[in-house]
Amino acid sequence: MEEFFATLGMYALWTMVAIICLWLFLSTVQIINQFQRGVVLTLGKYTGTREPGFNIIIPMIQKMRRADVRVKVMEVKPQDVITSDNVSVKVSAVAYFQIVDAKKALIDVENYADAISQLAQITLRSTIGQHPLDELLSKQDKLNATLSESLESRAQQWGVKIDHVEIRSVDLDPTMVRAMAQQAEAERGRRARVITAEGEYEAATKLAEAADILTRNPAAITLRTLATLKEIGVEQNTVIVFPVSQETLLPTTASLTTALNKALR
Repeated sequence: MEEFFATLGMYALWTMVAIICLWLFLSTVQIINQFQRGVVLTLGKYTGTREPGFNIIIPMIQKMRRADVRVKVMEVKPQDVITSDNVSVKVSAVAYFQIVDAKKALIDVENYADAISQLAQITLRSTIGQHPLDELLSKQDKLNATLSESLESRAQQWGVKIDHVEIRSVDLDPTMVRAMAQQAEAERGRRARVITAEGEYEAATKLAEAADILTRNPAAITLRTLATLKEIGVEQNTVIVFPVSQETLLPTTASLTTALNKALR
């Protein structure tokens, strides 16, 4: 009986030793993926950043924290903003960022993702508030670049690179939407009136030029009148009463006297 308990105790001891060895092996050997970086702390102090692949650390003395260096997508919550021309809008955006310095991202800031989120909301409000509504709706590329530069200048100290920021949606108050529709309709009406006035001006100019040409040659006026009558009389059931003075159709008195003298001779 004593031998049985001794054998059982020996098995338990070797099992415990095997478990400890396995734990030491797993704690010593660390495999870092290609999209990760490992920050090593030795007795609580930063001692280096490990690259992807096979890495060894000292158990109970060293600890390693992993940082994902892939591009991340963060939704910026909708923000109530007043533009520079005093229009209230609700703007939402999307930020794309990436860790470039694992040490700063994991040690210098407690939660880099939350820090970027809060910074993006503040930057979105301050940037949109400096521009009018027309630029917000028509020049979003310019605003996106401004937002990216503002975030980048502050996020660098946390080891984070801002890839780009995109304004996703701009929500307007219903009353403002109606006002903008009325403004657009008024603008279209103004353009239509301007185009009509330009057409009338060009037509009047051409008519004035034609009148000047006809004035220099009275016979041309008569020919134009007859041509107009011919165009009107195309329809067979059209009757035109056109009073014309005798002087218009016959030569002048002097010309008529000369013609009669020639006929008498």
